[in-house]
Amino acid sequence: MKNPSIDFIMAGRRQRRRRWLLVTGILVVLACTLCITMLLLGNTIYPVKDVIRALSGEQLKGVSFAVNTIRLPRMLAGLFAGFAFGLAGYTFQTMLRNPLANPNVIGITSGSGAAAVFCIIILHTSGAIISVASVVAGLATVILIYFLSRGKSFSIGRLILVGIGIQAMLDAVISYLLLISAQQDIPAALRWLTGSLNGSQMKELPPLVITVLIFAPIVIMLGKHLNILELGEQAASSLGVDADKTRIALIVSSVIMIAIATAVTGPIAFVSFLSGPIAKRLVGVGFSNVIPAGLVGVNLVLASDLIGQFAFAYRFPVGIITGLLGAPYLIFLLIRMNRKGEL
Repeated sequence: MKNPSIDFIMAGRRQRRRRWLLVTGILVVLACTLCITMLLLGNTIYPVKDVIRALSGEQLKGVSFAVNTIRLPRMLAGLFAGFAFGLAGYTFQTMLRNPLANPNVIGITSGSGAAAVFCIIILHTSGAIISVASVVAGLATVILIYFLSRGKSFSIGRLILVGIGIQAMLDAVISYLLLISAQQDIPAALRWLTGSLNGSQMKELPPLVITVLIFAPIVIMLGKHLNILELGEQAASSLGVDADKTRIALIVSSVIMIAIATAVTGPIAFVSFLSGPIAKRLVGVGFSNVIPAGLVGVNLVLASDLIGQFAFAYRFPVGIITGLLGAPYLIFLLIRMNRKGEL
């Protein structure tokens, strides 16, 4: 004999699964469309057949250089960095149960940024050294924020406030480094700080690609536990989830992805902040939104870069466009949370 309650629950689950698959499929198609558009558009618009021939290794005058040296690295940097930012931002927001608890707001990105600027201006290095320094600084920032926010009990609000303070301090360090830097080092540092895909090179991408391919699956596999972690330590333990180990694995994986992505593209503003809420609004609740959040990050970065390149008389870095999108939402969120007494 059928149980109407079970049938109703299963029907709701099937409906949520269909919605998840539909939204995820649309985001994948949109991301592929944006990737193709980035390969086709530029100072010269090339036909699809010429782009395919250039990508296959055939040497075409003008086309091969533009596609393989300029457009392809730019597209890949936006693709993998956007996925890393979206994935990590959603992970922090969900795990800490607060939309403000993302790497941009609580200072993790600024920690990686300060390390990278120090390498560029003081050490005059690039590439792998910047990546390593960014990862170390990002993890150190997380540890510092955690210990400074400890009290008699763990408080997410305290952690966010400490993170904002750490971010302000690190931003001051970055400003000081720019102030004492040599004139020739300033353009590279400013380009990096703004968050830009300009000048992306294939030789810079392997650390980012490898990092995302290694750590993104870890976050995706553990993503099913994020909703359980939201219920608290006792509930997670009763459901068979080791909260401490899961949280550490998620934090380390997310910070490494954020740090490497930041080392390659700079801190593209608000992508990690916006991706989670957008994905949650599109997909709803009931299934893990880790993959949709990563795809939203990809689409935000690629679309914003195209807007920055072609929508205005002057070309703007992608970080400026995402900043214009994210700043009003941050202000709105702060006002709403203040009214609810959550700050």
